[in-house]
Amino acid sequence: MMSTLPLAQWVILLFFFHKMLILTTATELKQGFYAETCPGAESVVREVMKKAMKRDPRNAASVMRFQFHDCFVDGCDASLLLDDTPNMLGEKLSLSNINSLRSYEVIDEAKEELENLCPGVVSCADIIIMASRDAVVLTGGPNWEVKLGRKDSLMASQEDSNKIMPSPRATASALIDLFSEFDLSVKDLVALSGSHSIGNGRCFSIVYRLYNQSGTGKPDPAMEPEYREKLDKLCPIGGDEEIIGDLDATPHVFDNQYFKDLVSGRGFLNSDQTLYTNEWTREFVQNFSSNQEEFFNAFVEGMVKMGDLQSGRPGEIRQNCRVVNQRPMEILIETLDDELIEK
Repeated sequence: MMSTLPLAQWVILLFFFHKMLILTTATELKQGFYAETCPGAESVVREVMKKAMKRDPRNAASVMRFQFHDCFVDGCDASLLLDDTPNMLGEKLSLSNINSLRSYEVIDEAKEELENLCPGVVSCADIIIMASRDAVVLTGGPNWEVKLGRKDSLMASQEDSNKIMPSPRATASALIDLFSEFDLSVKDLVALSGSHSIGNGRCFSIVYRLYNQSGTGKPDPAMEPEYREKLDKLCPIGGDEEIIGDLDATPHVFDNQYFKDLVSGRGFLNSDQTLYTNEWTREFVQNFSSNQEEFFNAFVEGMVKMGDLQSGRPGEIRQNCRVVNQRPMEILIETLDDELIEK
């Protein structure tokens, strides 16, 4: 039976819970955030990543992408991971994510292990940040200390994702404008584009480059001829657009080969190759192609800055990364419903 607390007391309790919820967003991000509350958190995530990559090497690039697709849409709050509900269209089926993002189950595995180790302590948003870093490290890229302490969002928005996330057809100028909205520099843009040092892209994303660039009915003139012939065979007109191709010549190794490929006209995506044809970004591409250490340093700097993006909205520590926890008001409504049913 429902408690007989007066309505005024219920309102006060709900207000208190609501204020506590809002206060959860005030935590400052810092390195070693879980040193006392869950000291094994980062080790758990890295071990999960190692196992996931052993099952399928593509999991590294897929998981690393999560930080980009999560943080640009209303901050790094794991809104990306929420499944759709009858009252909410989430981000998983947005234009930039549907049939593109994968490996959500890797984050689920890390969350399950962490809930067993430290229930209700480590956020899904922080798992994304840790796992993205580990994906880079485990494929030969740089290591860095991540700042943690994020909360998980209570909502997601497919509309926001559609408005914000760039298309594979995006030009360097459009990307510069997008990154500037998040106080990320041109150097940050080029360095972070180096995430395409690992992974694959679909034929769907490049067929227009091969056969109808800018509506000309011709291929992109920036493509090196032999590379274009290779892509023609991989992605013929009328072929399976879900076939995947390598984003650079060393798709399982995080290195500066991506930039070397751009210099030689072998960028897979239009949004990649345009970084070399644009006068504002070309210098950084050239520098990174000849100096891997400079690229690594700039990439780490960009990942840390991107990881700092926050929405300022209320948050929580989800028990399941795919759904929000039950709210106090929802609990009250369910209790009231049960009481009415009993009567």
